[in-house]
Amino acid sequence: MSEVHQNQALASATKPPGSRSIDVAVIGGGIVGKAVALGLAQLGLQTLEVAPGLDHTIPNPSGSEWGQRIYAFSPGTVSLLKHLQVWDAVDHSRLQVVKDMRIYGDRGERADQLHLSAFEAGVSELAWIGESGVIEHTLDTASRFQNKLERLSASISEIHVDEGGVQLQLENGKSIFAQLVIAADGANSFIRSAIGIETTEESYEQNAVVANWQCTQSHLQTAYQWFLPGGDIIAMLPLPNQQVSMVWSTSNSHAAHLLELSQSEWGRQFSEIANGAILQQLGALTLHSQPTSFPLRKMRAERLIGPPDDPKVVLLGDAAHVIHPLAGQGLNLGLRDVAALLNVLGKRESFRSINDFNLLRRYERERQGDTSALLWVTDKLKKLFSGSSNTERFARNFGLGLVNKSHFLKQRLIQQALGDSNLE
Repeated sequence: MSEVHQNQALASATKPPGSRSIDVAVIGGGIVGKAVALGLAQLGLQTLEVAPGLDHTIPNPSGSEWGQRIYAFSPGTVSLLKHLQVWDAVDHSRLQVVKDMRIYGDRGERADQLHLSAFEAGVSELAWIGESGVIEHTLDTASRFQNKLERLSASISEIHVDEGGVQLQLENGKSIFAQLVIAADGANSFIRSAIGIETTEESYEQNAVVANWQCTQSHLQTAYQWFLPGGDIIAMLPLPNQQVSMVWSTSNSHAAHLLELSQSEWGRQFSEIANGAILQQLGALTLHSQPTSFPLRKMRAERLIGPPDDPKVVLLGDAAHVIHPLAGQGLNLGLRDVAALLNVLGKRESFRSINDFNLLRRYERERQGDTSALLWVTDKLKKLFSGSSNTERFARNFGLGLVNKSHFLKQRLIQQALGDSNLE
């Protein structure tokens, strides 16, 4: 059971006997948590990252099989990783550049598609596709050489907030005192719940089925996406060595069915859906990983800093927002949070402490607009392509073709997908 203790009568927190004092505690051990912890330490802040399993370094992926946690990394994300001085150390043989994106409607007509091209946009690439482990391994390695960063494999049991900072009680009985706490502990964030930040949530009543495939035809450095009748969405993301990563958003019952299919049954599925367009683009597909699935939902925290009256905690990544994977922007959105926070703290005035209210509000204001826009767009697109009426079908398919004819609109879409990190 989580606890929050606020004491407004105290001018500053009293450090309990035996408690460690640090500048920032980062709670969370995923890519977002590791990235922000490294960035804060590089700003010269004494940083402690806390999460279960941090005593185990993620190994660099190797071999012919690719992991199932596959992400699209936007140029904005790459800019952040360059700022953290880790991009050049990433194993680029495990990354696939994306030069084109092709998005198809559900009528099967050639005019119902949207083509986004790096060449047309005047950029070298639209994104990179790679495994979570490739980035996590590089962040783990860089963290070992950062003397302002310490990592602790532990869980938080209580959090106490007052005007001076935050006391974190660990399940092992130890305590930590920090001026600022970063909650990067995922969609079911203990820290967010403990400090009383409410969320608005909506289940899409869908699961995403993910699996990797070997294809007989080249993917041409292209990410494909098909909107299917009935609301299903299938994305095929290019991987090195003529592989693709599938993300199939579908009903819960159909997802359970897909997980049980044999190789031959998968072949029949691909020949039937999208009028066989997937096989026409990629050739025969051979399963190259065990399919798995995860539930889909939309979630947004009502505040990005807290507690409301005297914030000392900042929410990042899935602790702050969860979106539908149709735009492939979930991780990138979380890393834009990281870039914004590092920018705000890096530019703070000398007279402001790192938990200064006005400073934290700068972060919150900057991120609320970007987050609201992307949550709204992905939610509306998902619901638009789930509608079954003839009017809805005509509107969405005609809309794809219309946008495809507009250089201006395509440029705006590409600019949003590139995801400027705003780091200087």
